[in-house]
Amino acid sequence: MVTKRIIPCLDVKDGRVVKGVNFKGLSDVSSPVELAKYYSGCGADELVFYDITASAEGRKLFTDILTQTAAQVFIPLTVGGGINTTADFERVLACGADKVSVNSGAIKNPNLIHEAAKLYGSQCVVLSADIKRVGKQWQVFAKGGRENTGMEAISWIKRCTDLGAGEIVVNSIDTDGVKNGFDLPLLSAVCDAVTIPVIASGGAGCIKDFITLFETLPKVDAGLAASIFHFGEVAISDLKTTMQQAGIPARK
Repeated sequence: MVTKRIIPCLDVKDGRVVKGVNFKGLSDVSSPVELAKYYSGCGADELVFYDITASAEGRKLFTDILTQTAAQVFIPLTVGGGINTTADFERVLACGADKVSVNSGAIKNPNLIHEAAKLYGSQCVVLSADIKRVGKQWQVFAKGGRENTGMEAISWIKRCTDLGAGEIVVNSIDTDGVKNGFDLPLLSAVCDAVTIPVIASGGAGCIKDFITLFETLPKVDAGLAASIFHFGEVAISDLKTTMQQAGIPARK
């Protein structure tokens, strides 16, 4: 089994890390610079930085706070928010990002994925998909979960991987912040549809949720979470020790 990654997520609004439930009711957590420094030194495998209102507000990602954050990080850093052109890719990579996450920008212009993959390589292009059940179908949402595109999620993800996305973050709006576990049926459907690395996001409430995720869906490459790490409910070192005891490979 390939080593599984543990990835804290910094949802940044107005220069501060925030957290909500089901993408709503955002509350202040901390400085992204301080949190990034902490996670870089405490065993996180990677870090994700989302400027969560850039697309909804129709603006570019704030690069000043990103540059300060990236300077504290010595692990791979993925950055997203307001990424609409290859020039936006260039801008955040120049600020210190290792990978760039696209969501609403790819929905508006799917060829952005192909163009970016040609310029920077597929390993640099991360598709972030915000997904929610609507009736009996999983559908893709844009602008930080505010706008239903009406697109069926699995076919959209397959299309983006064909265009050159090298990794997929599956954000379940239904389980986000609820802390009752990851959205296993959704993640299973995604794993069956693609061959690129799949990162599970939304729903982690305790260490057991990660163990269940990796044991149930061995194709999932990484678990991403926010509040349980931010508020000290789960220590990454304890999580990795428990994973290793359960026979799930994890970097110390």
